[in-house]
Amino acid sequence: MIELNALQTQILLSLTFPEPFDTLVEEIKATQPVIAAELKELIVLGLVQVMQEDERGRYKSSIFYDSDNMRAFQYQISTKGLMYRAG
Repeated sequence: MIELNALQTQILLSLTFPEPFDTLVEEIKATQPVIAAELKELIVLGLVQVMQEDERGRYKSSIFYDSDNMRAFQYQISTKGLMYRAG
């Protein structure tokens, strides 16, 4: 089982719906670089999915994202993340 730290758990709890990076920064008591690093780790673990808005304003999962520009995307807990959070 994956061991998450308190900050990673807090990030997961904040991502029920697609959220921009700036919202995470506002809601979580940590610096932007720390939040970005933890979010990237959650993406690598498959617990968070990167979302991109299409031309109709709907969010679709994206396998690509710019890790140097975290503000260009939205983030949402993945099915794996939901199962992990519930378990």
